[in-house]
Amino acid sequence: MFECLKDIDLKKTGIFGAGVLFGTAGIKLLSSKDAKKFYTVCTAAVLRAKDCVMKTAAAIQENAEDIYAEAQQINKERAAMEEFYDEEPEADEAAEDEGSAEAVTE
Repeated sequence: MFECLKDIDLKKTGIFGAGVLFGTAGIKLLSSKDAKKFYTVCTAAVLRAKDCVMKTAAAIQENAEDIYAEAQQINKERAAMEEFYDEEPEADEAAEDEGSAEAVTE
C-alpha cells in the first residue's frame, strides 16, 4: 500500500509546496491595503513625471517650429539676394553692349 510513496521525490515535493505557500502569501501581500496605497502613490508619481515630460516635449516642439520658420525665412532672403545678383550682371552686360554698339555707329 505504501509502495507508491517510495517513488515520490521529497525534495521536489517540498520545493513545490514552498512555491505554493509563497505564492499564496505573495498574493495576500500584493492585494493588501498597504500595497494598494503604494501602487497609488507610484501611479501618481508616474502621472506627474508624464506631465513634466509632456511640457518639455511641447517646449522643444515649439522651439523646433520657430527654428524651422526662421530657417525658411533665411533661405527665402538668400534666394532673393541670389536672384538680385544674378540679374544685375545681365543688366550691366546689356548696357556694355549698347555702349559698344553706339561707339561702332559713331
